[in-house]
Amino acid sequence: MNNTRIIAVSGASGAGKTTIVKHLATHFNTIYVCFDDFIEADTYPADMKKWLVQGADLSVIKSPRFTQRLAQLKLTSSNRFIFIEEPFGRVRNSMSHLIDYVILLDLPMELCLARIIQRHIHRAKSDEVNSLLAYLAKYEDHLRDVYISAVNQARQSADLTITEVLPVEATTQLIKTWLAKKTDQAVCAEPVV
Repeated sequence: MNNTRIIAVSGASGAGKTTIVKHLATHFNTIYVCFDDFIEADTYPADMKKWLVQGADLSVIKSPRFTQRLAQLKLTSSNRFIFIEEPFGRVRNSMSHLIDYVILLDLPMELCLARIIQRHIHRAKSDEVNSLLAYLAKYEDHLRDVYISAVNQARQSADLTITEVLPVEATTQLIKTWLAKKTDQAVCAEPVV
């Protein structure tokens, strides 16, 4: 029987999911898989604003290749953990049965937005200014509310919620300590940090 546990790091865009997943994978000498690597043309609803108004059902966000990859890894991996960047935690029906623990990075939206802006600026391509302006217009119109809705939904089934803004190393250490307690003890409280 395979004892590999899939640990999902969730949160809004800019929360630091990918950075934390990479640090954890390095520490545990294991692999990581990122949701963004499996986005296809039809992954998200065509009209996100309409989708939000209609209730923001996260299960309509599709990533079948991501789901297949995780199912395969869960069956065949000999690693203790596999870390994934899954923005929506266990909320999506297609993913919930694959995820053992959800760690939610529930950071202030203004920090997440600042990080997104920095990413756009660091890309330094000539079209990035227009791309950033278009993104900010959507953010003001509806994307901020999309992120808030997704985080609120993910929070309902999160095993560990981190609300404190910490350096990457401190966040990674907090998660490592929590995982050690969670996986070595049968019963453990579900902390909010």
